[in-house]
Amino acid sequence: MTGLDGVQTPKTRQMPANKTALVAALDIGTSKIACLIARLKPRPPGETLRGRTHAVELIGLSHIQSRGVKAGAVINLNECEQAVRQAVALAERMAKVRVESVLLSVSAGRLKGELIEASSELRGGAVTPADMSRVVSAGMYHATPQGRTVLHALPVGYSLDGVKGVRDPSGMVARQFGIDMNVVTADATAAKNLMLVVERCHLNVEAMAAGPYAAGLSVLTDDELDLGAAVVEMGAGTTTISTYSGGQCVHASGFALGGHHVTMDLARGLGACIADAERIKTLYGTVLTGGSDARELMSVPTADDHERDAPQIVSRATIANIVRQRVEETFEMVRDRLADSPFAADPRARVVLTGGASQLTGIPELAGRILGRPVRIGRPLGFGRLPPEAKSASFAVPTGLLVYPQFAHLEHVEPRHTRHPMTGTHGYFGKVGRWLREGF
Repeated sequence: MTGLDGVQTPKTRQMPANKTALVAALDIGTSKIACLIARLKPRPPGETLRGRTHAVELIGLSHIQSRGVKAGAVINLNECEQAVRQAVALAERMAKVRVESVLLSVSAGRLKGELIEASSELRGGAVTPADMSRVVSAGMYHATPQGRTVLHALPVGYSLDGVKGVRDPSGMVARQFGIDMNVVTADATAAKNLMLVVERCHLNVEAMAAGPYAAGLSVLTDDELDLGAAVVEMGAGTTTISTYSGGQCVHASGFALGGHHVTMDLARGLGACIADAERIKTLYGTVLTGGSDARELMSVPTADDHERDAPQIVSRATIANIVRQRVEETFEMVRDRLADSPFAADPRARVVLTGGASQLTGIPELAGRILGRPVRIGRPLGFGRLPPEAKSASFAVPTGLLVYPQFAHLEHVEPRHTRHPMTGTHGYFGKVGRWLREGF
């Protein structure tokens, strides 16, 4: 294994139930970069969704056009760095605070969740935290292929002497202890380059979270978590999926197909420039066609933009057909991913769509027909005061990152081995050196 392989990305500490904290979320996407800054304030139990111990008070928000990113992965460090600096600065200015670290989402790197089993003979008779950590670490090691890094290690259930369904084995007696867990991994280079962009902005990466997992924390109700649900995060460059059952995230996956591909199809099919195709998608994009669409015509400027070239005339039905073909392909791939996951065992479980591409007209109806399940658009739940732009499905991931620290205690975290640095530990180069030594 190389120095990039098999290592868990940074994890945040468990959120103290009785303390207020400042949290910054950074979502580096293909089409937009969003930065949200919030205060997490303790609230009495029972007043909100299960598992949320804190109220989220949003104090800073920015979203700008992304640069240097393709399919959720960094392709130009300098351009992406400048865009991240701008997004963070705008959010800081609104919040009137300076942030030192961020929670970072990951949608690139071919996300994959694998449900694995690991077991071990108990040394002392009763299950201790050390036993649990040892078994999970061994399971993570064997579940992480070369070139991949662990984003999440989420215990799903425990077993004692082969008897499954144990919720909390601490202190219980058995000869053999086993664990089922969902290990979510991504390509190590994709995760490292995202971290590198943030480090170049003189910010620490407090933790990294898979985009669809963060979206699920934001948009799912308690009943959906218990009865089973799939979150399909439809971004501009990627479509990522997380599935839930019995209140646990049990699977994750993704592929490089998203809303930008619809834009490119429109540009090619209509002979328009990409900017005009994006505008047409935003204003008129639909997967539904009616009887009047074939008769309703609109003019589209040509791509070469010569003044002497007359704009071409196309029907609304032509636009809808181009959009629908790509969206149908996307949901057929989603259907295949869901069929290969534990979600297939819950035939009545709901699908919740998030992300900017989910806002095309008629998307829930088309998705329901292809997936054969009830479908709804997911929007952030349980947030007191959000501006209108942050209430949409396109902000499910960054708002979920603000909730994420409250669920950090559910994950296994590999211990970091500290080493004596060869250079100073303060400033940018010290932080990067420490990160390279400890993280990768």
